Amino acid sequence: MSLYTARGDSGMTDLSTGQRIAKNSWRVKAYGALDEFGSALGMARAFCENEKVKDLCLRLQKLNGLLMTDLASLNDYEPLITHDHVVYLEDMMDKMEEQMEPLHGFLIPGETKGGACLDLARTVARRAERVMWDLAKNEIVPDQDRILLNRISDFCFMLMRLEEDR
Repeated sequence: MSLYTARGDSGMTDLSTGQRIAKNSWRVKAYGALDEFGSALGMARAFCENEKVKDLCLRLQKLNGLLMTDLASLNDYEPLITHDHVVYLEDMMDKMEEQMEPLHGFLIPGETKGGACLDLARTVARRAERVMWDLAKNEIVPDQDRILLNRISDFCFMLMRLEEDR
């Protein structure tokens, strides 16, 4: 099987549920922004030195794949992201926060390569969230998808703090 299919040469692409839509649609922009987030997170994982942070990055990459699948799906599709996914991230952030000193101001990222990459991933997640809200103006986006993406950027911030030990 060839890597290229030429099916996208006319500006259309396939969703995971079989529909064809324009490559410049808000839906494609939204899951494309999540794809960029996944790449930024992968770069962070490659540079992180804290093994727990690396493991949590990998888990978040897998969760991001579920979120991308939700956004690349239409009609009677049952979303993969659930309330339990949101609770998982919240619980993990609470546990991380218990281990850290309270913040007393803004952090400037870059103490470590991994921390800087995690901060980049956080900002890419924030942009993906803005794109998702643009999509939600005209199309259905499951509530849990929107909530999870809001938590993901906070999770990246906590991972950055844990990686940089601050």
